[in-house]
Amino acid sequence: MASQTAGAQTGSGLATASLTPLHWLGIALSAITGAIHLWLGVSFAPSPMGLSFLFAGIVFLAAIAAVLFDVRRRLLYLLGVPFTAGQIPIWLAVNWPDIGVIGIADKVVQVALIAVLVVLSRRSG
Repeated sequence: MASQTAGAQTGSGLATASLTPLHWLGIALSAITGAIHLWLGVSFAPSPMGLSFLFAGIVFLAAIAAVLFDVRRRLLYLLGVPFTAGQIPIWLAVNWPDIGVIGIADKVVQVALIAVLVVLSRRSG
């Protein structure tokens, strides 16, 4: 079910006219954490850890595409919160005490992304 913004789509199927600066911030944060996860996934592949990083990176990038094409945005926001938040305690459990700068930076990005997703979900509900 498309949102009320379906009429604002361009010929390519993109629905960017309805995106606010907060949406674009969420897209940028998702792209950053997605790229980090893909990079780590390639670094650790084909181990199970590497595959989990690749999976997470692909999910973040697929979510960006879904938002750009206005595919069930509110559901994406609602699913994105636990998907992203769940990674933080897992990361701490696996990496403590050697958490590293890249890991910390990624988690800061993810906390910001969670905040953006919560606000977007409340605004769209």
